[in-house]
Amino acid sequence: MSPNRRAAESGAPLRTLAVVAAVCAVIATVLIATRGSDGDAPDAQAQAGIAAQGGYGQGAGEGYGHSSGTGHATGAQKDGAADEAGQAPAGPQPVTEVDKTFLVKVRQAGLWEIPAGRLAQTNASSEAVKRAGLHLLDGHSKLDQLVREDAKILGVPIPDEATDEQQEWVRQLENARGAEFDRLFANVLRSSHGKIFATIAEVRAATQNDLIRRHARQANQTVLDHMEVLEDTGLVDSATLAEVEKSVAPSQ
Repeated sequence: MSPNRRAAESGAPLRTLAVVAAVCAVIATVLIATRGSDGDAPDAQAQAGIAAQGGYGQGAGEGYGHSSGTGHATGAQKDGAADEAGQAPAGPQPVTEVDKTFLVKVRQAGLWEIPAGRLAQTNASSEAVKRAGLHLLDGHSKLDQLVREDAKILGVPIPDEATDEQQEWVRQLENARGAEFDRLFANVLRSSHGKIFATIAEVRAATQNDLIRRHARQANQTVLDHMEVLEDTGLVDSATLAEVEKSVAPSQ
């Protein structure tokens, strides 16, 4: 064999090795680049997730910041918002005689209906009446706290005693037991709630004061709940409803 042929044959494996090495280098480069981009993806996704959580967190805070009892901002909050917007703050909101009378009636209702709710736990024979009594205790305790707060803010004097008629109802309930108590409780309380329910609607429709609007909304929900649990006792007479209808009917 000639020297030239031997040299050619020995050079061929070298070229093959060089080609293989080059191909391996290209594959390694592609793998490194692919792994690098895959590693960045979770980071990018994590960053996006954090940003999304921050966005929803703020939205949730804004959405759930208002409760049913405090859905409207107070006058001070509204004034502050107006200042930030560069607008003149709103002046004091009027408190009409109707507004004042409404607060007085809510206060007086709590002064006798809370004791009535307690009496239902000891003097009633019906579980439905006892349940209604618990609703009265809970609802009017919350309303009584609210009315004392709002009356103080608005400078409206409220009484510390129920009316003479309301105190007489409490005395009648104190002296009644069993089925007699159940029927008296259901009808006297349903009559009282039906009459104040109509008054609440009038106040809410006409008042210009944000605190009174909030209070009327809360009172409306509470009184509606109480009427329903009283009716659930099955003891409310048609005569009681007729009396309420006559009392709240608009004068001709």
